[in-house]
Amino acid sequence: MATRAPLRVVKAPAPVFQLRIDLLHLKPAIWRRILVPGSIKLPKLHVVLLQTMGWMGGHLHEFIIGHRNYGVPDPDYPEPSVEREDRVTLAGALGGLKTFIYLYDFGDGWEHRVKVEKVLPPNPDLKSPVCLDGANACPPEDVGGQPGYIDFLDAIRDPSHEDHHNMLEWSGGHFDPTAFSVADTNSFLSDIKL
Repeated sequence: MATRAPLRVVKAPAPVFQLRIDLLHLKPAIWRRILVPGSIKLPKLHVVLLQTMGWMGGHLHEFIIGHRNYGVPDPDYPEPSVEREDRVTLAGALGGLKTFIYLYDFGDGWEHRVKVEKVLPPNPDLKSPVCLDGANACPPEDVGGQPGYIDFLDAIRDPSHEDHHNMLEWSGGHFDPTAFSVADTNSFLSDIKL
């Protein structure tokens, strides 16, 4: 009796999503435009968003997609308000929606609106996320959210400000709020394999 070869399930290639990420509640606008496959799982998308925006990581995050919240459930909170993100893909979570919220660092409260600008055909050459465009630097980690960032900018722009030297030292000696480089961002993203 001949042995049958096991059946292999071949997944159809995932479409590519062009996303625009806007850090909300700050002016001038801090934003990025990226390409990722719809099959990307939410934990990896979290890393992509961190790298794209310029965040260092180490803080809690959450995706609010429609009426569902995805993240890493906290065992200290008895109510399961956050669903596990580890098995959920971006396309699966969206289910046709075009925008969602990405929260990063619950202490500072950074809120990002992520919009699906285009759904493109699958691209087998897309081995890492790609940043297409963007503007302005991401605020430093642990700056204190929107009000802390505004105070920080006031201090570093005014040499006579009482916190000028302390804030410059805290930020590494220099901070340019208008700085953004697509090439540098893509260099960071190239380490993330899809």
